[in-house]
Amino acid sequence: MLQEPLGGQWGEMSVMMPHLFQGWNCRGPQKYKDMIMDIGTEEIAHVEMLATMIARLLENSPVEAQEDAARNSVVGAVLGGSWVEDVIVAGMNPQHALVSGSGAMPADSVGYPWNAKYTIASGNLLADFRFNVTAEGQGRLQVSRLFNLTNDPGVKRMLAFMIARDTMHQNQCLAAIEETAANGPEETPVPSNFPQSLEDGRVSYQFWNCSEDTESSEGRWSAGTTPDGEGTFEYLASPQPISSDEGQLNAVDPRLYGTPTHPVPKTAKE
Repeated sequence: MLQEPLGGQWGEMSVMMPHLFQGWNCRGPQKYKDMIMDIGTEEIAHVEMLATMIARLLENSPVEAQEDAARNSVVGAVLGGSWVEDVIVAGMNPQHALVSGSGAMPADSVGYPWNAKYTIASGNLLADFRFNVTAEGQGRLQVSRLFNLTNDPGVKRMLAFMIARDTMHQNQCLAAIEETAANGPEETPVPSNFPQSLEDGRVSYQFWNCSEDTESSEGRWSAGTTPDGEGTFEYLASPQPISSDEGQLNAVDPRLYGTPTHPVPKTAKE
């Protein structure tokens, strides 16, 4: 289970790498680069903490224990996982024995390798700060769930520390968002330097109700001044098409042998 906060989509590797690349690529004010690099460097330590803890836990999960668990068809079906006194007791991932020799892996809880696609470094600080808040929030959520799935005091202390640091990192990024956006309301949409005069202003601030329910009209997003201060929300209960184009396709190039418009007679020779 600890493989998830290590190498999962929202794990520490997926928080470490975006911060590092955001920092290395930062062309904004030095204070932002310094803050991002501080967090990214700390996240390296979080990766090490989790990897070390996983390896320590595997010291008490020998191959024989996995074999014994596998003999039970029910327990073996979940690789030795079971409920004992309202606590999940998980067996080994076979890859921990076969691939890493009782060590941690850059993978999630089901063995899927960590993916560099999880690294978000867009070059736009406001967009990246918003992603970082999401990443820290998802990570804190998963670690909080894990906290309730163990009675091991050492694991709990480590998780409690990580939960606290995720609290701080969320607040840091939220403060950075507040400060960045405070430079002008036009910076609320990302990117801020794309001229709004070039976008289709008819629909910039329209809320489209695309379902039968209308409870969405009760939200802050359906009326009043928009957060960027540049418009007023308009709620459309039944949005109508704004174009007569129905999306019909033309015939495909015959050399591609697509579906013919008319069936070709079997006797045709051309």
